[in-house]
Amino acid sequence: VPALFLIALLFCGGNVALGAEDKPPDQITAAQMMDDLMYGRGTVGGPFTLIDQNGHRRSDNEFRGKLMIVYFGYTFCPDVCPADLMAITQALDALGPAADGIQPIFITVDPERDTKLLAEYVSAFHKSLIGLTGSPEEIRKVANAYKAFYTKVPGTRDGEYAIDHAGVIYLMGRDGEYLGFIPPQTGPEKLTEVLRQYLSK
Repeated sequence: VPALFLIALLFCGGNVALGAEDKPPDQITAAQMMDDLMYGRGTVGGPFTLIDQNGHRRSDNEFRGKLMIVYFGYTFCPDVCPADLMAITQALDALGPAADGIQPIFITVDPERDTKLLAEYVSAFHKSLIGLTGSPEEIRKVANAYKAFYTKVPGTRDGEYAIDHAGVIYLMGRDGEYLGFIPPQTGPEKLTEVLRQYLSK
C-alpha cells in the first residue's frame, strides 16, 4: 500500500499539504515516517521530559510499571482528537480499577497556542490524562522519535492555521518499550479489548 495513501488515512483532517512555517520534514520524509511505523521499521518512542498542564516537568521514567497511552494532537483539532480522547476515556472507564495500570498522555503538537489551554482541555477527558507541552523544538524531537508526523496548514486569514497530524494512539509497555499503535477513530470497545489483553500480560 503506498505510504502517502496511508498518511491520508491516518491524518487528522486528511490533508497532507505541507506548511513551511515550522520547517517540518518534507513529504518524502513524512511518507517514510508513516511507512516505517506501519511496517515496524526502526525504533518507536524514547525518553522525554516535557511540561504538564500544571507547569511541572514530567519524564517518561515516572510511568514505569504502567502501560502508557501516548497521543499527539492539539486543542483546536475540530473532531478527530476529541473523538479519540473520548474513546480512550470510555475505554479506561470500562476497565474500572484495572485502569490504574495505564497512564494516558496527550502531547500537544501546537505548543504556541495550547500551553495555556492544556489544563482546561485535558479536564474534559479521563481524570488520569496528563497533557504535555514544551518548546516547538522539544515537541518536534519527541514526535519524530514516535514517528508522529505533523505540519501547520495556513488558514484563509492571516495568523490562522490548522495542523495536519497522524492521529495514532501509541501503546507503550511497562518498561517503556513500544508495543504497537492503534489507528485513529478506533471505538472504545476495541480499545478496551486491546488494553485488557496487554494488562493481563
